[in-house]
Amino acid sequence: MASLATENGNQSDDYSWYIEEPLGPEDGQTDGVNPSCQPSAPPALHHVCLASLSLLALLLLALLVRRRRLWPRCGHRRPGLPSPVDFLAGDQSWTVPTAIFVVLFSNLCLLLPDEDPLPFLSTLTKAPSSDGETETSRGPWKLLALLYYPALYYPVAACATAGHRTAYLLGTVLSWAHFGVQVWQRAECPQDPQIYKYYSLLASLPLFLGLGFLSLWYPVQLVQSIRYQTGGGSQGLQTSYSENYLRTLLCPKKPDCSSHSTSKHSLLSRAWACSQHSIYTPQPGFRLPLKLVISATLTGAATYQVALLLMVSVVPTMQKVRAGITTDVSYLLAGFGIVLSEDRQEVVKLVKHHLWAVEACYISALVLSCSLTFLLLLRSLGTHRANLQALHRGASLDLGPPLESTLPSRQAIVCWMSFSAYQTAFSCLGLLVQQVIFFLGTTALAFLVFVPLLHGRNLLLLRCLESTWPFWLMLALVVLLKNVAANWVFLDTHHGCPELTNRRMLSIATFLLFPINMLVGAVVAIWRVLLSSLYNTVHLGQMDLSLLPQRAASLDPGYHTYRNFLRIEASQSHPAVIAFCALLLHAPSPQPQPLLAPQDSLGLAAAEEGMQLLQTKDLMAKGAGPKGSQSRARWGLAYTLLHNPNLQAFRKAALTGAKANGTQP
Repeated sequence: MASLATENGNQSDDYSWYIEEPLGPEDGQTDGVNPSCQPSAPPALHHVCLASLSLLALLLLALLVRRRRLWPRCGHRRPGLPSPVDFLAGDQSWTVPTAIFVVLFSNLCLLLPDEDPLPFLSTLTKAPSSDGETETSRGPWKLLALLYYPALYYPVAACATAGHRTAYLLGTVLSWAHFGVQVWQRAECPQDPQIYKYYSLLASLPLFLGLGFLSLWYPVQLVQSIRYQTGGGSQGLQTSYSENYLRTLLCPKKPDCSSHSTSKHSLLSRAWACSQHSIYTPQPGFRLPLKLVISATLTGAATYQVALLLMVSVVPTMQKVRAGITTDVSYLLAGFGIVLSEDRQEVVKLVKHHLWAVEACYISALVLSCSLTFLLLLRSLGTHRANLQALHRGASLDLGPPLESTLPSRQAIVCWMSFSAYQTAFSCLGLLVQQVIFFLGTTALAFLVFVPLLHGRNLLLLRCLESTWPFWLMLALVVLLKNVAANWVFLDTHHGCPELTNRRMLSIATFLLFPINMLVGAVVAIWRVLLSSLYNTVHLGQMDLSLLPQRAASLDPGYHTYRNFLRIEASQSHPAVIAFCALLLHAPSPQPQPLLAPQDSLGLAAAEEGMQLLQTKDLMAKGAGPKGSQSRARWGLAYTLLHNPNLQAFRKAALTGAKANGTQP
């Protein structure tokens, strides 16, 4: 009995590290974080003041926007809500809407780990029961917060579209108030015990950038409106972008004679042309729609937020685990039948080195995922521009099954409303999936190839290849034999035309190699699955291409949303149509011509007057006469109206399938 007690005592000493000791008051806290940080003003008071100020600003903005601008005979002198963003306006600046959406998205990202989603309702969110019921009670309030933050920043965005001095003044006060409150909160409590001590501060950087830009933009607009005596309201129809678009489209381009000067310059021009096909570069005379710019900016912000969350939730924990490894880890590995070495100190070094390799693989996978996301974003912007330009020309795109109609529909409007939100969600999910796949791939590569070769042990992959090398050698020889035979035995070229020969030998070889071709087919099938999975993982965040075949492209919800988004943009914000309508409104009334029908004379005269406004000043100095100018104007008008999406539904069915080069099917 004494020996048994002694043995039990030794075992208890050896395995004492398994016993979970109670955490002390300092062990349950995050290092360097003071969870008892009490700000001078509670967050509930900040939100109440900001919500009240936003509501007051919204009421004042409603008084500035009269409903008589929209319905002259209905609701005279009655207030109406201003629009926060005019997405279909071609000449609207994209800076303020983009900053607003970045601020809104950053607040939603900070909402995820927050215990009090609505601080001014914190008394309702805290249930007196267990912790599980408390978390359940916060769920509905977090859903309500998804509607609270858009309403909170609605007046900040609406002040920019009102175009009034009072609106600029309200925007200045609101932006300064929001920015001051955020800086005040982060300065008093920069550390947060949740996830990581500096996560809240790092995640607020896009929020600071957006609010800082708005706090500078509104005062500048206010000073300019007072200085130049402007700000009496927004103009009815903005056409500067549309006129520039038509000038670039109709005016002939100057030949570039310097491109053939030297071979070095031609190589640089070719490299620049290749980069333009793969990476988006600004093009004169064309501007991306506002929704696409907002979606691209939100994709960058989402990449930053997801990468930050993945980084701070894993890497600091792995560093703490690596720093806290002792010699007791050898007993844990021995319990699983893993003996790295007889020396405990060597085991500690090996385990720390392996954990460092895992951390390096994780960071490398995260960097690779973020880099691919940004590169694909730049490439997708070029694809968006090419698709929009083709739709403006009236061309039919290879976007899966053809659309039944180019007119707006209920489904197209719903897809247009959801495009930016879908793009942001797809980017977040795509980055998460890429991180998991790339981390597993880099970890397998590191621990199957590099780490065994470095330490000279656990050569599992090499041993597997050593035992199966006859199989892989046979497959490689068969594939090489088939390629050599197909080139030299079964293919003959006479007078530059290849012909199939030795058909009898071809049949014999096909019959004899059938079993081995099955093995090759199995390997190719596995490679096909891996390649398709990797391709779909990389392109999961893109909506401009379908992850399904072309026949089933309409079943892809993201691609279906993208097609209908282009449909609305091409039909409602066509720059040529907007410029043509503006020229008809500003052009003088034409004189009727007796040789033409009334409607024909009206259209031709208006077209000539409009297109003459679009001609450059030095057009006559280049030798272009008035007849040539009128001919180009009439041709441009005919081409524009022929490919107008709004007019295609009212023409014959033979004209609805116009191709890019103008030919008919």
